[in-house]
Amino acid sequence: MTLTIVCDFHIPFLVEAVQNEWRDVRICPLKPEEIDADAVRNADVLVVRTRTQVNEALLAGSSVRLVCTATIGFDHIDTAWCEAHGVRWISCPGCNAQAVCDYIEEALNEIQISNFKFQISNMPTIGVVGVGHVGSLVARMAERKGYRVLLNDPPRNIGVSLDEIAQNCDIITFHVPLTGAQNPDSFTDRTQAKYPTFHLCDEAFLAQCKPHALIINAARGGVVDEQALLHSGHPYILDTWENEPDIRPDVLQHAFLASMHIAGYSVEGKRNASQMCLNAIAEHFALPHIEITRSRDHEITSSPKNNSSEPWLAAVSASLKANPTAFESLRKSYPLRGE
Repeated sequence: MTLTIVCDFHIPFLVEAVQNEWRDVRICPLKPEEIDADAVRNADVLVVRTRTQVNEALLAGSSVRLVCTATIGFDHIDTAWCEAHGVRWISCPGCNAQAVCDYIEEALNEIQISNFKFQISNMPTIGVVGVGHVGSLVARMAERKGYRVLLNDPPRNIGVSLDEIAQNCDIITFHVPLTGAQNPDSFTDRTQAKYPTFHLCDEAFLAQCKPHALIINAARGGVVDEQALLHSGHPYILDTWENEPDIRPDVLQHAFLASMHIAGYSVEGKRNASQMCLNAIAEHFALPHIEITRSRDHEITSSPKNNSSEPWLAAVSASLKANPTAFESLRKSYPLRGE
């Protein structure tokens, strides 16, 4: 019996790898908007990104036994429904952690060469909220650059309280999953999360912050209450947004720097995610292991093209601000960075 995989065609390496190595496996690459209940009805495996909501509406009545998301986050997967119906799911934690760290480092570099003024007399303090794959790299990078670093991660029992982060930091960067999202589409396991992160950065948190503290969110959009952030007067840098790709123009225009959820877009990150998905499929269905070699990175290698004198993140920000309704098209056409 032939195994069928439906996958988001934006995920590199998967189609060719499967076609070349697994002869009894059929792979069907589709655009995210084409991945619906009819498309997955006879599939055994579904491989997606964050743009596909994986829930009962998509999977009920299908033959899908394994869902892989080629992303760190998995708040787009109704994990409770999957587990209750015998559908295994996996994400790719850490796949693009270095890329996100590189993005934060670039943001810090562009802060330093801008007119942004720290409201302190000596070295600035950066607060890292969430010290997992990404946050731990960001903390080490910031220390190397001479920042005083404070950490906050209650699930790991690491660091100081969130109140201490707010009261002592000049820059605060969030690297947590989205849990406890209070919206109609939220999933059971998230609303019952022990450590909810939905609107972790809210009006009360911002009120405790130093007057000119800079907020960075490259985690998930719902982690920051954008309405509160906009009216707080704090400068901010956003890569992830509430309700993306339909982002708020006023929040965009007031951002110090802005990008279209591309912090983790690197060649290495894409390869890592595809490899982790292939590993999960091979393990689940007892298939031969496929190794995506680094030599194939050139197939998707590019660099941010910037013909101006602006640093690359500032150029990305300017492009997005000039075309706020083009969030998704700019994201799709963003040239991958090397880490």
